[in-house]
Amino acid sequence: MWNRYVTPSGMTRRHFMSHAAGAGAMMGASLSFGHSLRVHADELKKSRKSCILLWMGGGPSSMDIWDLKPGTDNGGEFKQISTSGDVLISEHMPMMAQQMHHMAIIRSMSTREADHNRGRYYMHTGYVPDANVDYPSYGSVISHEVISQRPELEIPPFVSVGGASEGPGFLGMAWAPFNVTSNGRVRNLEMSVDNDRLMQRRVALETIENSFIAQKRGSVLEDHRKVLGKTFDLLTSKQMEAFQVDKEPEEMKEMYGKNGFGQGCLLARRLVEAGVPFVEVDLGGWDNHQNIFRTLQNDRLPVLDKAMAALTSDLSDRGLLEDTCIIWMGEFSRTPRINADAGRDHWARAWSVVVGGAGIKGGQAVGATNEDGTEVVGEPYSSEDLMASVCHALGISLETTFTSKNGRPMKIANSGKLIKDLFA
Repeated sequence: MWNRYVTPSGMTRRHFMSHAAGAGAMMGASLSFGHSLRVHADELKKSRKSCILLWMGGGPSSMDIWDLKPGTDNGGEFKQISTSGDVLISEHMPMMAQQMHHMAIIRSMSTREADHNRGRYYMHTGYVPDANVDYPSYGSVISHEVISQRPELEIPPFVSVGGASEGPGFLGMAWAPFNVTSNGRVRNLEMSVDNDRLMQRRVALETIENSFIAQKRGSVLEDHRKVLGKTFDLLTSKQMEAFQVDKEPEEMKEMYGKNGFGQGCLLARRLVEAGVPFVEVDLGGWDNHQNIFRTLQNDRLPVLDKAMAALTSDLSDRGLLEDTCIIWMGEFSRTPRINADAGRDHWARAWSVVVGGAGIKGGQAVGATNEDGTEVVGEPYSSEDLMASVCHALGISLETTFTSKNGRPMKIANSGKLIKDLFA
């Protein structure tokens, strides 16, 4: 069992280090630790599954990226271009167009949450917010389910890059996201004591905690003692080098883009390569109620295009894409109607998500919207269906059931149905 003590939103650098220096090196860590077993890397790559979520905070416009409607009143300014797959996408995604044979566009997403916070929660968990139950994010669920594939892992199994993800819910803080910047650093994490003093404090704190445990003061202290030991072990782990993006060659950094999202995607590749099951990379700035076309053309799409294409091709070249699922999504999309400020507003009725890798059939569009983008044509798909399909791609049984803290059984992916065309 992996144990950790963190704040509900994940782990900050200040929290991580302040306890270590001031209270006997208790580095309240959103960390996960495995058994220190060494398994041959080639054998691991054959079995371990991973997932990278590219989170587009704010709600990106499907109609201007993945499902254009040229020649209609709602179509906007952009043209569509052909790709390496059997789909057309925005002219401002030329690099990604060359990688679309790896990716599938689900164009018939239809969800019920057009509020930022509720939509974010729903798309991360498959559940609408409920005051009585705190549901786990899919980063927590997936890392929980596939961790047995990497007993050698000493670094966190769920890493959130560039922004905070949703939390572990009733799965517990052992599965909370470990939040880092795009250069792999945790804010304010600087060692203020040397190793000898740190070890002395560790012994002193363990002595105190063992005394409390001997008085049978509950399981919390035992869990605290375990995470403390695991945290110290992490400090000497070679696997922490996976977070050091600066060690990458300059040409590789340039290929991804020398910006936060580009380097975050490069970090995601490094972490997956090191065995991390779930990485989320954040790119905000999509709440485009005004001037959407200039914002996308000059800012968001060039950053997204370069980094997403580099990640896809790099994973493929390294033989990692066959076991790594990439998800591109936000909390919802933008309205087909262009408003008076040359922007688009919130829209959850008909929109697109992009997935690929891990056995998903690329180069295709699954589902469709009508000619003006206002409605789904045919079968709509939900967050639950999307995540059920991702779990299936990762080899996670859809019969998996969890028990919440109030004793309620919870089916994985909220009993979502498989999107069969992704695997046809």
